[in-house]
Parts: sequence; structure tokens; C-alpha cells
Amino acid sequence: MSEKALLSHTGPIICPFEGRDLLNAPEYNKGTAFSKDERETFKLVGLLPPKINSLDSQVQRAYEQYSARGTNIAKNTFLMSMKYQNHVLYFRLLQDHIKEMMSIVYTPTEGDAIEQYSRLFRRPDGVFLDIDHESEIRQSLEAWGRPGDVDYIIVSDGEEILGIGDQGIGAIGISSAKAVLMTLCAGVHPSRIMPVALDVGTDNSDLLNDRLYLGRRKPRVRGERYDSFVDKFVQTVKEVFPRAVLHFEDFGLSNARRLLDLYRPQLPCFNDDVQGTGAVTLSALTAALRVIDMDFKDLRIIIFGAGTAGTGIADQIKSVMTAQGISEQLIFDHIWLVDKPGLLISKMDILTDAQRPYAANSENWNGIDTTSLFQIVKKIKPHVLIGCSTKPKAFTEEVVKEMARHVERPVILPLSNPTRLHEAVPADLLAWTNNKALVATGSPFDPVDGIEIAENNNCFVYPGIGMGSVLARADRITDTMIAAVVNELAEDAPINFDQHGGLLPDISDIREVSAKIATAVVLQSLKEGTARVELLDDITVPREKSACLSWVKERMWTPEYRNLVKM
Repeated sequence: MSEKALLSHTGPIICPFEGRDLLNAPEYNKGTAFSKDERETFKLVGLLPPKINSLDSQVQRAYEQYSARGTNIAKNTFLMSMKYQNHVLYFRLLQDHIKEMMSIVYTPTEGDAIEQYSRLFRRPDGVFLDIDHESEIRQSLEAWGRPGDVDYIIVSDGEEILGIGDQGIGAIGISSAKAVLMTLCAGVHPSRIMPVALDVGTDNSDLLNDRLYLGRRKPRVRGERYDSFVDKFVQTVKEVFPRAVLHFEDFGLSNARRLLDLYRPQLPCFNDDVQGTGAVTLSALTAALRVIDMDFKDLRIIIFGAGTAGTGIADQIKSVMTAQGISEQLIFDHIWLVDKPGLLISKMDILTDAQRPYAANSENWNGIDTTSLFQIVKKIKPHVLIGCSTKPKAFTEEVVKEMARHVERPVILPLSNPTRLHEAVPADLLAWTNNKALVATGSPFDPVDGIEIAENNNCFVYPGIGMGSVLARADRITDTMIAAVVNELAEDAPINFDQHGGLLPDISDIREVSAKIATAVVLQSLKEGTARVELLDDITVPREKSACLSWVKERMWTPEYRNLVKM
């Protein structure tokens, strides 16, 4: 792929391969769709069945094969195999069946696949960096491509993956899954995304004792040595791929925000668990506020689960309220965090830097059982209850009915993944509130009594943020760029137009939504001077919204076969 490939998704492709090498190159392979001329030009005669298929026919055949797989993990494995064979066919199949297949290529099935990564392994898909071989980082990254070949890098150390915890080398699975969604949802070219796993060991005893485990079979490294390794990686990324956006994924609580805060001023980087979860949740909440006719400054909010996602949501809410001119102290007086020790209160000495500002005044909770969610809800009388705890069924009938006693339309967002870890299911929440609750969940659920259940999925925001940052050639990703995303997504909420609609768009509309979000990011980046696209690429970007949206869509890769020409 040339450096200009991102900006040219039409016309012929120069292909360096022929014969069997071409059939084994997923970026160029068309399988049975190679034309007669291409078969002759690229020495494929006799290497394929004589029948020439259209892409539509190939998709039909592939879908029948997919449907014949009896389990979700078998379907996940089938799709992964197809990805290794033919990028266009793989992404076109996903695009045509996105609502059905999203839960297979992402949560919850991808979590199951990651847990079994070393046992399901067939071929590598990304860059593996070992803390015991720090000196090889540059060599490993350069082996992936030249400076102009990479636009987006997704990196994970595998400590906190999809609610299933420490998965060690399985980190590459979440980086690869997120890369798929970057292409599927926002049209970033699949060959210009680099998935990376930082192998710093694992504290998962099952993996350490598994003779087939493919990672570093030692306890997880922490402290100065860990920081040095991560810094070496980041600094090498800056040197080798100076235009790339860096996406941190599924780092542990002690590292996620700390690393984000450290590197945000240095390069365009983003943490989906902090900013992505916060942005999509804030969008759902913004849509809900329009229904209940309230402002953020009047809300009482409980966030149940104060890890990376929970504190990220709190910070996004804080950012919006700050922009509205609300004082910091008033903000902290309206947001309460609950974690494993119960309500986080000021006298606790175990609080992280991210949690500490939200700690409630201990004196206000004398004589109250702060380990009881029911008692906390009873005292606070929240309008909003958000779950990021991975504690299944924590939102009990007693808790929900107590909440509904004090507010007309409670906003309840059980966001934990996978589905088995949800704090509550929508059918129960609506039954316990006489269908008054406004609900969004972390995984897909069917409608309940005609009421759509919004899926509070990060894929609504991070692909668009990533694509917008790539197209803008942003030198950093700012809070104001994230805020622009929140407003854009809230505008598209179906509940704005239908009282039974969801708080977020339908997943089938994800590509259009991502294009709008990318446009909002590009325009905000241009407005605040973080965009470098006009300087680096000598391109004039339209400032008018609809024209900019068209400009963005023209640069989104689509899964269509293009003519191949010999190098």
C-alpha cells in the first residue's frame, strides 16, 4: 500500500504478486472473482475453478457456510479464517450482516475466543512485543511496514479484557477485533491498521499452567520496568510512524488513565475504555435528558463500578458540566462512585487518583451501610444509575423500585460485558418500572414490549474518532474533539423521533454514524488548530458540514473488488 492509498479508494490497484502468492495475499485476493484477463495476467489459470463468481455470489456462499457453524465460537473462527484469505469478501460479508455478526466478531463471542487464544491459534495477526526483548521493538514495528504505511495502531497489554480480566498474550485478540471494527464501521483501510500486543506476562494462573499458552509464562511485570517498556514502544511509534494515531485498549486500572494522561500531549492517542466508553455513555445520557427535560447540573448520578470505564464516564460527565460553567465542587456533589468496598468516601486510603475527586464526604454517611446499593440509592435518590461493575444482577428489583419511587423516568444503563455479567436485563428493568425506565445496555438485546433497547457499544464512537483523527492528521486528540462526538451521536438518537426508539442509533446504521462522527472530529480539529492535513497532504478540507461529510465518505474504504494491474 502506498502512502496515498488512504486517500484513493477508487481505480486500479498495483499488485506485486502472481500465482499462488497472490491467492495467499488477503489484501489482493479475489478468489473465484478474478476475471479472465486477471487470471491470465497474474498466472492464475488452472489455480482456480473455471467458474467466475460475482462478489454477491461469494457472499451468499460464505453466509451459507457461516450459518452451518453450530456454535458462536465456531462462527467466530470461520470468520477469522476468511479474514486471512480475502479482505474484501470478509468485510463485505460482515457489512451485509452487521447486526447479526457484530456480537460474533466483537463482544461477547470475541471474549470467548480471546480466552482460548492459544488453543485456537492458527496464524499471527499483528505485532507481538516481549518485555524481555525490549531492544527488538523498532525491528518488530518496522517489519510491519514503512512510515507511510500505517495510519492507526491499536495496542493492549491484555490486563483487563472485555470483563474477563487478564488474558496475557490474548491481548492481540482484542487489538485485532478493534481493528476489524475500525474498518467495518469507519472505513479505515484494513492494511493500514496495526494491532499490537505488549507481552509483559500474566497473573492468570490458568494461562501460566497451560502448556499451550503462547505468551510469556511469567507473572505480570509492573513498576519502572513496565513503564520503561511502554515508553520505549510509544517513542518508537512516534519515530517510525509519525502520522499514526495510537489507540490504547484494555489496560488495567492502575495504568489506563495514567498512560493516557502521560502521552496525550505527545502524540494523537486515545483510550477507548476511558474516553470511548465515556463518550458513548454520555451520548445516551444526553438523549435521555431530552426525554426527561433535565439539565446535567440537576442530575444525581450513581456509577456502580469505578474502574477505568466508570471513572472515564464520570470524567466525561464532568467535562460537559464544566463546559456549561458548573463549578467543580458542584459537579463532584452530583456524581457518586461505588466499587468493591462500596460507596467511595473520603476517609478511604485505597482510592486511585481517578477516583479520589469523586469520593463522598465521609461525615455525610455516618450510620448508613455504604456497602449496600439499596441504602445508597435510598439516600441519594438518583436520576441515573450506570453499571460498569461486571457484577451480574447487581441492580435488583428492590434497588430499581426504590430508584423509581423518587424519579418519574429513571435512566438505567447496565453496561458490563459480556452479557452474562450484566447488572440487570432490560425486560426486568422495564417490568419493575412499569416501562418507565430509559435503558441502554453494553450488549445487544431484543426490544421489550415494542421498546427498543439501545446498545451502548463503544463502536458508535471510537471508529469515527479514529478515522476523523487520521483524516485530520491531528497532532493530538482533545477533550473538545470528544465533546463534538458526544453531541453528534446524541443528535442521531432514535428516541428524538420516536418515543419507543433507543437512546443510541441502531447498529445497522453504524457506517453512516461513524462518517458523521469522523466529520465532527475533522471540523473540530481544524477549528482548534490540531489538524495537520492541509499542511502535510496539501489538501483543502471543506469547512461546511455537509461538504466535509462528503469529503470524509470519499475516503472511507469499502469492500469492493478493484481491477488489478501488474507492478
